[in-house]
Amino acid sequence: MRRVLKAAAVLLAGSLAAGLGGCATPADDGAGKILTVFAAASLQGPFTSIAAAFEEQYPGIAVRLSFAGSSDLVTQLSQGAPADVFASADARNMAGLQDAGLVEGAPQDIATNILTIAVPPANPATIGSFADLANPGVKLVICASQVPCGAATKTVERETGVVLKPVSEEASVTDVLGKVSSGEADAGLVYATDVLAAGGKVKGVPFAEAGKAVNTYPITALHTSRNKDLAAAFIAAVTGPDGRKILTDAGFGTPGP
Repeated sequence: MRRVLKAAAVLLAGSLAAGLGGCATPADDGAGKILTVFAAASLQGPFTSIAAAFEEQYPGIAVRLSFAGSSDLVTQLSQGAPADVFASADARNMAGLQDAGLVEGAPQDIATNILTIAVPPANPATIGSFADLANPGVKLVICASQVPCGAATKTVERETGVVLKPVSEEASVTDVLGKVSSGEADAGLVYATDVLAAGGKVKGVPFAEAGKAVNTYPITALHTSRNKDLAAAFIAAVTGPDGRKILTDAGFGTPGP
């Protein structure tokens, strides 16, 4: 992580020097600054690691992370919530933010992800395929359609012809995972990275049709940010080789060129 952060430090120092006319950097003056990052709930693990390393590199700068469903975050930003960086779990929600004129420059793709089925470790409903989710009596939980994981679920439904009848639709993928890990649900559709992060709390049931709905994650600085140099440095840390390694280790795929 230090290599990419060193590169980010050079970028930050140079841009601050240009933008502030030689004033001391936030790290130098000790006053401290807060960089606010809004990110999709599924990015919680890797972004927490990247933010911790970023803060270590820049004493006096705190990264404030806010995780939720991408559609909820877009709504908050559109209503004026202050933030510097936004990372979405799909291109559709990022496009909505671009249409609202809130994106600074062109978003960069940082990762991909696919759905998988999460079941309690004992798999009480004996789920073994996507079609099994439509079996009578299965307590299934999915994401709401406006959330990226919910949109991906709808795509798989259309492609397979399997009609799901969930008992609940949640506002974020972490809420779906929580209901499965607590035993409230027999199964839930989450990302493959969520099952990996959950450890032994749930069991993953991969299905081939997941490849029909691959979500790409873009990241961007926000037009309203008052910390554009810091935002650029944080994005450089995420998109650099060490940031990508953290994402890969968490189970995310690499976006295409």
